[in-house]
This record gives sequence, C-alpha cells and structure tokens, in this order.
Amino acid sequence: MARRPGFQKLFSTGILERRARAAEASLSACRLCPRTCGADRASDEAGACGATGELRIYRHMPHHGEEPPISGTRGSGTVFFSNCTMSCVYCQNERMSRRGEGSARSAEELARMLEELADAGCHNWNFVSPTQYLPWILRALVELAGRDVALPVVWNTSGYECSSTLELLEGIVDVYLSDIRYGVPGPDARLSGVSDYVPVSREALIEMREQVGPLVLDDEGTALRGLVVRHLVIPNGLSGTREALRFVAERLGRDTAVSLMSQYYPVGEAVGDEEVGRRITRGEWRDAVDTLESLGLDNGWVQEFHGELYPAAGSRIEPD
Repeated sequence: MARRPGFQKLFSTGILERRARAAEASLSACRLCPRTCGADRASDEAGACGATGELRIYRHMPHHGEEPPISGTRGSGTVFFSNCTMSCVYCQNERMSRRGEGSARSAEELARMLEELADAGCHNWNFVSPTQYLPWILRALVELAGRDVALPVVWNTSGYECSSTLELLEGIVDVYLSDIRYGVPGPDARLSGVSDYVPVSREALIEMREQVGPLVLDDEGTALRGLVVRHLVIPNGLSGTREALRFVAERLGRDTAVSLMSQYYPVGEAVGDEEVGRRITRGEWRDAVDTLESLGLDNGWVQEFHGELYPAAGSRIEPD
C-alpha cells in the first residue's frame, strides 16, 4: 500500500484546518520568516520579503531538474512563488524572487494548479521559496485533502526558516529540500541581506531533520520522506563550505543526503562584483568535493564541474 502524504493524515484529525487558520491569523503581524517584520499583510502592507496580502505565483510546471529522487521519471510538480525571505545578490531566480514578478492567485487557484500537476503524473508537489505564502498553501492543501487529491509535499527552501513556522509544517511536509547557504557569519549580510543566517539555518535544519529524518525512497527510487541539504559553492570561500558541511556531518548525521553544487554564476548585482563576479575555479570545486568526502558525506550527489549531478562516491541511498 502506498504511503499517505502527511497532510492527508492531518486533515482527517482536523489538525490541518487548525494549522491553516493559525497561519492565516499570523498575517495581521507577519512573523512567518526570521525577519519577523510584523507587517500587517492582512491589510495589504508589504512585508520585508515584498509579499503583501495576496498570493503571487510566478510559474507552475513539472520540473525535471531537481535531485533524482525529487524529479524522478515524471517530474516534480513545482510551484515557483514570487518574492523571497532573503535577497541574494547572485539569485538565479531574480525575476520572481527579487523583483516579485508573477500573477495574483487565490488559494483555490493554487489548489487547481496542484491538481493539474497531480493529473500530469508528477511525483510530488514542490513548493519553491514558499514561506511567505504559507497561509494560502495550507488552505489549498485543506481543499485538496477534502477531495482526496494528494502527493508528497516538498518544501524547497533557502534554509532561512523560523521555528514557529516549522512547527506549523510538522507532519505536513514530507521532504525538506533545504539550502545551507553559508557556513560562517559575515557574507550573509552583504550577499543575502540577512545577518543571522548561520544560527537561524542551523536551528532550522536540526528541526527539519527531527521532523522527517533521513531520506527515504519508494521502490522506484523517488523520495517519500526525509531531508535533502543543498550547498552551493560560492567563489572566494564565501559560502564557508568546510564549516557548513562539518555542521551537516556532526549535527545532522553522515547519512544526510547532501547535494553539492558547482553551478554558481554571477547574475544581477553580482556581475562585476570584486568577490562574487566570477564562476568558481576548478581548484575551489576540488577543495569542496575533497571536504565532502573527508567528512564521510557520501549519501547524496555531487555536481560535475559546472555540469550535471551524479551520485556521491559510496552513496547509500536505497529504496525503502
């Protein structure tokens, strides 16, 4: 028998509805993300993330470019939300995340999008930069659970999450697909507009791991549940790769699925920047891979130098 997605289980107990109402109530003084700006989004005031009292969606589609257990063979049913809780100068999704491009939608329209992705055969629902729109997402899931439409939920996040929001997600999110952007403090303020990324993301990742555990696959090799941690190597050591990966190994566990990425390239404000205005060198990439291997983090994927993902040496991720 197929495993039921978490939100479907919580619907039958009434917990999902209560979580949706709690998230909706939070909009009058928004503290959904660690910026805790307190904006009255219920009255259409813009928060620090740029989001207001309306749901904005940039695009939805079956996505085949995620890690193999997320995309599978039929694609990940991905919704790209507008705006972001961070403001990275090198953001590769600048149009939707930093400029807020997208269309105003309702929770009912989001539910229809998700049903469309389920009908297309996607393996999961993959919410990209979703935190600022949690109330609408939960309301859409309530509607879908009532109609017995359900796929595993993937929370695709920068890792900049607060504990109160993660508490609302417990039992709803099946797979956390989370970045660990920085391993040392300092670069986060200049490059991403937040000064507390390291402690906040570490606390968040520990909570995610406690909620969903290590990555578990079905008999087709697609993700059912668990944590996947992404780390993008940034030029000049600004991502703090050694410290970030050491944290993963020592606090989250060496069985954690890690996706090490070499695909950084300068866009937007990063173009021409003295420190981040170039791609990483082959030497910087080799150092990152050596660090991953020396820490025994072999349960995931390593991107070829500016190329495709391939399994890490000795990867032990197996179907459930």
